[in-house]
Amino acid sequence: MAEGLDTAGYEVWVTDVDAEALADCPATWQRHLASAADETAMRGVFAQMDGLDVLCANAGIAGPTALVEDIALEDWRACVSVNLEGAFLAAKYAAPLMKAARRGVITVTSSTAGIYGYPNRAPYAAAKWAVIGLMKTLAMELGPFGIRANAICPGAVEGPRMEGVLAREAAAKGMTRDQVYEGYAVGTSMRAFVEARDIADMAVFLASDQARMVSGQVIAVDGHTENPDPKV
Repeated sequence: MAEGLDTAGYEVWVTDVDAEALADCPATWQRHLASAADETAMRGVFAQMDGLDVLCANAGIAGPTALVEDIALEDWRACVSVNLEGAFLAAKYAAPLMKAARRGVITVTSSTAGIYGYPNRAPYAAAKWAVIGLMKTLAMELGPFGIRANAICPGAVEGPRMEGVLAREAAAKGMTRDQVYEGYAVGTSMRAFVEARDIADMAVFLASDQARMVSGQVIAVDGHTENPDPKV
């Protein structure tokens, strides 16, 4: 998303808890080492901004892969904190900046797990459903100020994060990594994983004037998920 918005001509600010990932970002980007779930840190980042056109509340963690009765409360809270409270804090501190300009775009990252639910991923699914409720409320509250809010729901996205999910699900289900991968792929109409650029393209579109009347929407970029419980 950052690369896509950079290409589209935006000045990019990124936050992350991974110092190495930030170091790999272009030097032209404003880079901040901060947790999305840390209110003090997030308040500090937004306090440095003179204005804000587009917010992508994208921070998230996979959380535990286990049956609900086997999930520790601390693991539940950690997952919900980053995925839901991180989006809330970003919106909380972005809203005044956008209201002052009477324009802006907020895009939160949900998931197809926030549309269908997901076995063995209760805290993640719950958080991703909740961010959709947050987004729809933001659209209603902020629309009179010319601010739009939408949610992107990625499916299975190629990359290291998904590889971790595949490994954990394979272990939990007694399957191989390749079996779980195939289950995800055949569970979509397109029979393929999504690529990061597909999500970025949607974020850039939602930020553009071409989407000027698109608000309060839940948009899946997933190749049309047919089966929310991947299996062979």
